[in-house]
Amino acid sequence: MTSLGTTPPSPPTSAVSSARKLLGVLDERRAGELCKEALARAGVTVGGDAPWDLQVHDERLWTRILRDGSLGFGDAYVDGWWDAPAVDQLLDRVFRARLDREVTGNLVFLAHTVRARLFNPQAFRPFEVAERHYDIGNDLYEAMLDRRMVYTCGYWKGARELDAAQEAKLDLVCRKLGLGRGMRVLELGCGWGGFAAFAAERYGAQVTAYNVSKEQVAWINERHRHLPIDVRLDDYRRATGTYDAVVSIGLMEHVGPKNYRAYMELVDRCLAPGGVAFVHTIGSNRSRDRIDPWFDRHIFPNAAFPSLGRLTDAMEELLVPEDVQNLGEHYDPTLMAWHRNVEAAWPRLEARYGARFRRMWTYYLLASAATFRSRFLQLFQLVFTRQGTPQPPGARAG
Repeated sequence: MTSLGTTPPSPPTSAVSSARKLLGVLDERRAGELCKEALARAGVTVGGDAPWDLQVHDERLWTRILRDGSLGFGDAYVDGWWDAPAVDQLLDRVFRARLDREVTGNLVFLAHTVRARLFNPQAFRPFEVAERHYDIGNDLYEAMLDRRMVYTCGYWKGARELDAAQEAKLDLVCRKLGLGRGMRVLELGCGWGGFAAFAAERYGAQVTAYNVSKEQVAWINERHRHLPIDVRLDDYRRATGTYDAVVSIGLMEHVGPKNYRAYMELVDRCLAPGGVAFVHTIGSNRSRDRIDPWFDRHIFPNAAFPSLGRLTDAMEELLVPEDVQNLGEHYDPTLMAWHRNVEAAWPRLEARYGARFRRMWTYYLLASAATFRSRFLQLFQLVFTRQGTPQPPGARAG
């Protein structure tokens, strides 16, 4: 027994080394059993013949999962260590069984969480996500998306194909805002200009948009120069002026928890008296500081999906939520349509992007579809106004 405040003697170096080797052997031996037991609880059989069953090509997969969690599982798919006929169905079962809770204690997850809480990367590296994701190639996105190049959830009520679903979503947004001819709209983060062009063409709005993607801004300036759209290659936080409506469709995922209040203060500054604001964002079921480590590393660096509570907290004593609609069920068919489009176009994309990118992109789209199908993630549309503004008549248009 050691007295309080004293340090027990360290074991000999050789003993420590031997213990680590023994632990490694035990981990190797047990890793497969533990993972297979967990998958069985989700209804997934290793080597089974159902579309959602896991086919393992490298037995090192199990220790990689236990060591690196979801990051290791996703990277192992990209590396070709496992397959499934229907990756989306496999992951849907994993999410429904809440197996994600069993890998959140690994060092990768903990380091990811600590980094998000200590730093504010959305404020200091706003252009990084554009450089690493949105600017990788317009040819890929032209093949994947609808004809208006809308890279957010569609609205499938009454729609049977992607073009119709995205136009229905854009029209829903315009109706919720009560847009009319000559109205001034500020769009924070505008993608390839799908909403801006639709609002200008169908509703006669004048749109000022901010975007950090060079490729997207160039695309808009080439395709929509005939419309009253002023797109600026700049961080949304530098927006100025007064507008009848302030809109963001797919930006809030990149704002970051430390900046939600500042975002709402910007909306408050830019809204004209009687103006209406709108946010369309992927939402989490609980407050999280960063997205899943695999998606953070490979798809959307520095992103975070806000919970509904964090967004409404950021509005306190400043803005009034008028309507909240959850369109999460509509993201599953959107993502599956994107996946089918990429697969159909792959023969002309393969030379530029390669087989490894194809597996990464497949995992991104199908894993994302699974998160919405299992209700692990949501898609929130919020309509809100400045305090004292009458409730806009179109707020509940959905």
